[in-house]
Amino acid sequence: MKLPKTIKRYCPFCKKHTEHKVMLNKRKNPRSMTYGSKLRAKRRGLARGIGNRGRYSKPAITKFKMTGKKSSKKTDLRYECRICKKQHMRSKGFRAKRIEFK
Repeated sequence: MKLPKTIKRYCPFCKKHTEHKVMLNKRKNPRSMTYGSKLRAKRRGLARGIGNRGRYSKPAITKFKMTGKKSSKKTDLRYECRICKKQHMRSKGFRAKRIEFK
């Protein structure tokens, strides 16, 4: 995917639209056990003691399970304001095999 080296977008620090330099960083891994995932595990009953949990102790029946690695990683684009030199990120990354700046 080809992206421009500079783009005009809103700077939350300057509070106006300015020219930004686009950079690509390595995507950071999310935390393994976030507060929400711990809460869901607790509600599912996995965090409780040992013993029969009735119909919840049997595994879910699955016929088709997707396996394999994803072919592309999500992008982590950072924008540096040309005026105040501060960086901010895009909230949603998109999947692309290779990103090229033109």
